[in-house]
Order: sequence, then structure tokens, then C-alpha cells
Amino acid sequence: MNVNFLLLTDADLARDVICLIKCLRLIGESVNMDMSVMMEMSCYNLQSPEKAAEQILEDLITIDVDNVMEDICSKLQEIRNPIHAIGLLIREMDYETEVEMEKGFNPAQPLNIRMNLSQLYGSTTAGYIVCRSVCKIASTRFLICRDLLILQQLLMRLGDAGTTEHGGEEEEEKELLYFYSTGFTLSSSEIAEFVWGESNLQHLSVLELTDSGALMANKFVSSPQTIVELFFQEVARKHIISHLFSQPKAPLSQTGLNWPEMITAITSYLLQLLWPSNPGCLFLECLMGNCQYVQLQSESTFYAFKDYIQLLHPWCQVNVGSCRFMLGRCYLVTGEGQKALECFCQAASEVGKEEFLDRLVRSEDGEIVSTPRLQYYDKVLRLLDVVGLPELVIQLATSAITEAGDDWKSQATLRTCIFKHHLDLGHNSQAYEALTQIPDSSRQLDCLRQLVVVLCERSQLQDLVEFPYVNLHNEVVGIIESRARAVDLMTHNYYELLYAFHIYRHNYRKEYAWIVQPASGALYDRPGASPKRNHDGECTAAPTNRQIEILELEDLEKECSLARTRLTLAQHDPSAVAVAGSSSAEEMVTLLVQAGLFDTAISLCQTFKLPLTPVFEGLAFKCIKLQFGGEAAQAEAWAWLAANQLSSVITTKESSATDEAWRLLSTYLERYKVQNNLYHHCVINKLLSHGVPLPNWLINSYKMVDAAELLRLYLNYDLLEEAVDLVSEYVDAVLGKGHQYFGIEFPLSATAPMVWLPYSSIDQLLQALGENSANSHNIALSQKILDKLEDYQQKVDKATRDLLYRRNL
Repeated sequence: MNVNFLLLTDADLARDVICLIKCLRLIGESVNMDMSVMMEMSCYNLQSPEKAAEQILEDLITIDVDNVMEDICSKLQEIRNPIHAIGLLIREMDYETEVEMEKGFNPAQPLNIRMNLSQLYGSTTAGYIVCRSVCKIASTRFLICRDLLILQQLLMRLGDAGTTEHGGEEEEEKELLYFYSTGFTLSSSEIAEFVWGESNLQHLSVLELTDSGALMANKFVSSPQTIVELFFQEVARKHIISHLFSQPKAPLSQTGLNWPEMITAITSYLLQLLWPSNPGCLFLECLMGNCQYVQLQSESTFYAFKDYIQLLHPWCQVNVGSCRFMLGRCYLVTGEGQKALECFCQAASEVGKEEFLDRLVRSEDGEIVSTPRLQYYDKVLRLLDVVGLPELVIQLATSAITEAGDDWKSQATLRTCIFKHHLDLGHNSQAYEALTQIPDSSRQLDCLRQLVVVLCERSQLQDLVEFPYVNLHNEVVGIIESRARAVDLMTHNYYELLYAFHIYRHNYRKEYAWIVQPASGALYDRPGASPKRNHDGECTAAPTNRQIEILELEDLEKECSLARTRLTLAQHDPSAVAVAGSSSAEEMVTLLVQAGLFDTAISLCQTFKLPLTPVFEGLAFKCIKLQFGGEAAQAEAWAWLAANQLSSVITTKESSATDEAWRLLSTYLERYKVQNNLYHHCVINKLLSHGVPLPNWLINSYKMVDAAELLRLYLNYDLLEEAVDLVSEYVDAVLGKGHQYFGIEFPLSATAPMVWLPYSSIDQLLQALGENSANSHNIALSQKILDKLEDYQQKVDKATRDLLYRRNL
């Protein structure tokens, strides 16, 4: 209800208020400068204003020489209901309201009026007048509250029964006293000059508050501004003018503009926006956005945003969480990180209850990815990260894990954050511990990879090797192997790390498995070496890709064997050094065979698991050359024959180099037997291809293992007579005559296993013999085979009948 209306309708109340104001005026005139400062300091230091009022009253009574206190007491006797009058006065000074200034905007006024008024109140002069009005109102009402509190102490001393029951009004009066004291200081304090730096913009960007109406880049005017002026020009003016345009009974609706009424309305709305008990934090946001954090000491004293929030804390219970958050930002700017963290944690409990904090945690796309409190923690963690306080990030993330509960995605995010900052700080053990607790396997693997790379770059390999890696052993080995293949050995040798990793775990089967050898063609430049040039003197392009081949112990043994072989060849034949140095194992076998180093060639083939075919073919060819060579070839052969370890080399007149070569070949065929008798086949094929008769020992040897294949080789080279003799002997062997020379264990009989003849090859032989019917010799050979086959068929028939008879018994 309007106070003026009350005073008009209630004459007794009007007289009480007038008497009350007269008493307050007398008290105000009696308070000296020292007493006034005592109350101001009591409010600033958040001490009890009642005690200050009581002390001031004692001083007034002590120094009262003009009987002012008696006059006050007599006037108090005229007030019939002092509590009612005091309450009315207090309510008149209270600006707590539920006005929402941005809703219901309906620009009913003409455009020219709106533009003119906006320009008028956007001017420096209008802003100065409005803010000086606020300053005057705040200072005046502070004095009224002060004097009213002193008067109440006097009433209690006089023993007024009603005064002792005014606890609610006294608390409200104290709040008014605190506010007007703060408001007066705000309206008279100049803004702190602060460079709008990248860091502040970055902080606001992290909080996603840069688009807020209260957070605008400050545009300082030429004359010094107070904090209230700054707030009015940057934020409040727009809200107030919009509100005035939307009010149907506002001063703007009148035909003529009433300047006093306009100033009164605008000042009243500005005080409402400054009133800390009203919802909304526009004033606090404005201070934060314009970097009014710290108190600067110079010729002028600038009011600190931090001090303002601390002054509100004991008595203002509105927007408590928002105030704690903004105070935390102040502490961040002033370098008091631990205090900032405490404020941020205290503000977390108010998330979901206050408009500013709700706007803070609201995502840009409106999607809710987690609980509001977790979103709040995420914002604060990002802010602390940008500021560069990893220790505080770890503390806050650890606290937030409890809030995450069963939300495994949030758990993974928080634990990843803890891991990252522990790793950045060099807390390797704590980083590993955080890594093992990440519930998301994908993130865990990424963090493990980062741990390996960072510790390698820091050369902290002992920590890297000694971590237990429970359920992560294969993953860390895979990461190190991948890095080993991807990173230049001159930068980091990950293979040594793998070796140490397996040694530490007593995995001796793997310890030797990681040795590095540059791939063929890879180049490693020594530091300071001159650049490589081509024949024209131009610098050659450095290789862009370097491949790395991984060798195990077996591969290393192979390389060592190949190196020894090259040395042996070089010692035996110095002319082969130039070729042998870069030759592969296959090429080295060919070179060794050419040099006659057959034992060495066979050893190399066995090491690299190569077939011995080139060795046997080469030795067979040397035997052919010796067979038809002269004395020079014979003399030369003794050198390479001596390099091969025969059981005994006979150098008498009875044994020639040719004989020793054939003996060496025979020894090899007997020693190195393979499936399908491949080496016999290749030697015989080599000899027959050069028209060399087969030695008897070779024929007998091959008949023992594969007479049918020997027959096919004879046919391939048109050796028909040799083929006929072989078939004749083979049939006799099957029938029991000389079967031991053909490797036949049981010849044809009714009780022995079945035997067979190579009929396809025999048919092919008969066909070849019958092609030249005019050749009597071929006819005789053909008839010989037919006779043998007929005899064979008769004995097969007899053996078959005996077998059937035995089965029927």
C-alpha cells in the first residue's frame, strides 16, 4: 500500500511518522563525525551495528549539554505506536520487489519519443544525474537507518514495552543499513581501469556467458565513471527504458514529459536492480564482465567486486550460489586458487535453484547430456584448465566423481581429466592409477598411448616399465610396437624399451625378440655430415620414408651366418668381395657353388631353409667339367675339393680329382635325402642333359629309391636300350631275382604284399621301340620286354590263384 495514501487516511499514523522523523533529525544533528565513522566502519567490517548504535547513544548522552536527549525523549512520548511508525518507514525504504523488467514489452510510444528518450538517458550527463541521485538516496537512507537504530536503542533503554518485541523490523533495518552503506560506497567508487585482455574473454568464452546482456565489452567514457554509472550505462539503462515503455501508467504515457517524475522512476528502478535481495544477478554479472575484481590503491580507492560479495554474504540469502561462484572467479583473478575452489564447491549445491547458475550450465544446443550439477562441474573444470591450475582441476574432478555415481560416461570424462593433469604435473604413479579406473575402454587405450609417448619423451622409462599394467599388458606392448615402427630410431629407440619391458617381467622368450635393423635402402645421416650429392654435384633428395624390419634371434643368427659366409668366400676368392658384400642368401649360394665351397653353401641353405637343388646341380656340372677337362682343370679342382670336408681326400695316383668330385656328390646324395628323391632326380637330369653317361653308383643308388622315375628319365632322353635293361632287371626284381637292389622288401608271392610295375612307362617304351619297325635291334629289344612281361603275367596269375586258394581254406 502506498505510504502517502496511508498518511492521508490515518491521521494518527501521520502524526506518529512526523514525530518519528523529528526525533531522527535531532539525533542526526547530534551525531558528530567520529560517531558517523564508527557506524560506517561497523557496517564495512560486518560487525554488529547494534553495538555501534549503543555506543553512539552512550556518547550522545555523555556529551549532551543542550538537553537534546531530553527533547528527543519528550517527542517520543508523543508517538502513540512507535513500532507501527518505524515499520512503515522501513518498508518505504525497502526496494525488494518481484519486478521482471524484460517481460511484456509493448512499445506503445511513438518511435520518435522512444528514440529521443533512449538518446537522452544514454548520454553521460543523464547517467551522471541518475547515479548521483542513487548516491544521494543511499547516503540519506543510510543516515536514516543509522539514526533509527540509535533511536531504537534509546526506546529500549527507556523501557518501551512495544520496542522489545520488534525483532523482525530490527533485522530488516539492519539489512537496509548494510545495503545503503554498500550502495553509497558503490555509487561513489570509481571503476578500476582494467585492460580488456584475452584471458578474460577466454574465461567468459569457456563459461559461454559472452552473449549475456550483462557481459558486454566496456566502453569507458571520457570522464571517470563510478561502478553504478558503469552498470547503468552498460546494462541497467536498456532494461529500465524497456520497462518504462511497457508500463501503461508510466510517466511516458503523459502528454508532457515530467522530468522530476521521470528521474524518480528511473532511479527507483535502478535501485531495484541494485537491490541484492531481488532475483537476478545483473549487477554482479556486469562487474564480473567488466573485470571489476580487485581493489587498486592509488590516489583514489576503487571498490572491489570481491569486497562487495563478502559484504553481502552474512545478511543476504538470495543468489548465494551465484555470489559464491562469482567470488570464486575473483579469487582466480587475484591468484588465490584454493579459495576459488572452495567457492566453486560451495556454489555447486545451489545449481538448479538459481537463474544465473541454471543459465551457466545450460548447453548451447539445449541438449542435456548429464545432470545440471555435472554440467556445472564440467564448466568449472574447463575454467580451471584455461587458467592453468591443474592441481585444482584434479581436486574438483575427484569431488565430482561422487556426483557422477553410475553415469559411466561422466565417470570416464572425469577420470580422463584426472589422468591428463596428473601426467602434465609429472605425477606418473597417480596418472597410471587414474588410467586404470577409466571405465571406457576406448578412452583408456587413448590415455595409455599418451602415457607411453609422454614418458618416453621425458625419458622416464623406469616408471613406464615398472607399472603393473593389469589387464593392459597386450595393449601397452602393441602401442610400443606401433611406435617403434612409426618413429625414427634416431629420435626414440622403442625397441630398447620393449627389451627392458620383457626383461623386467622375466619374459625371456620375448626379451631377445626386439632388435632393430634398418630395412634395405634406409639411410641414417650422422649429425654434421655433408649432404649426399649425385654425379652432377647436386644434393640428392633425402629419403622420405624409412622402413624398419623387426628381427628375432633366429633372424639375427641368419644374418650372422650370412656374414661369416661372405667372409669365407672372400678369403677363398678375393675377386668375389665386391659382389658378395650386398648379395642375398640365394645369391650367395650361387657364388659359393661357383667357387666350389659346397659345404658352406649347404650350411647356408640349411640356415635360411633354402632347397639344396642349386648345390647338387652345381656339383654335378663341376663333375661333368672334370670328366671332360684337362690337367689344368684337375689341378684347379683340388683347391676347392680341399675346402669341402670329405671323410678322406685321396691324393694318390690311383684317385683323380674327378673321382673325388664324384665321391663328394655321392656322399651328399646319401647324406641329404629328401622326399621324392628330388636331389637324385636333379643330378641325373643334369648329367643326361649334357650327354654324360650315368655312373654305375648313381644308377644303383637311384634304382634303390625310385626305379620308375629313372625309367621315365631314360625315356625323356631317348635312352631306349638303357630303359629296356632297366625294365628287364625291374621285372626280375619283382619276381624275386635281385629285389634287394631295387629296394623291394617282398617280391611277388601269394603271401607277400602286392607289387606293381610302371605299366605306363613300359607302354611308352614299347611304343617308342615300335615306331621304327625296320630297325632289327629295336625289334629285338621290344621282344625282350614282351617276353619278360609274359613270364611276369604267368607268375602273377599263379600267385593270384594261390592267394585265392589260401583265402578259401
